[in-house]
Amino acid sequence: MKDTSEALAREILEAVPFAMGLIREEMRRHRSSDITLPQFRTLLFLQRTPGAALHQVADHLGLTPPTVSKMIHGLSSRGLIERPGSAVDRRRVELRLTARGSALIVRVRGETISNFAVRLEKMRADEQENLIAALESLRRALQGKGIKTGE
Repeated sequence: MKDTSEALAREILEAVPFAMGLIREEMRRHRSSDITLPQFRTLLFLQRTPGAALHQVADHLGLTPPTVSKMIHGLSSRGLIERPGSAVDRRRVELRLTARGSALIVRVRGETISNFAVRLEKMRADEQENLIAALESLRRALQGKGIKTGE
């Protein structure tokens, strides 16, 4: 079983970066031209982690809190995120998408999925079904393990 698990891990490490590159390319192509890639990644992170603190966004992006603070201010002033205070700790600001920010992500994801699906149409139906089942199993195995997903 260990050999099979290691072979699977090798295949994942080979396939995922290629798939992520294609996904990033599609998302860049469909996001608004006035949104930078780090800003868009921030929106995606907040979609998955509503109520996140600024330091969590900074950790996710690999940027300093002051840099992220400026970016958050810009996204907030454009109506894409809101910064309500925490009901539990008034010193903490919880970052959330606005309806406008959510709509932007829904649009970009939809266009990315449509264009990515064109590439996957080359696979036979049984291969597609097997891949769906395998990816669902992979997601279940990795969820809750501290691995950030979904970008």
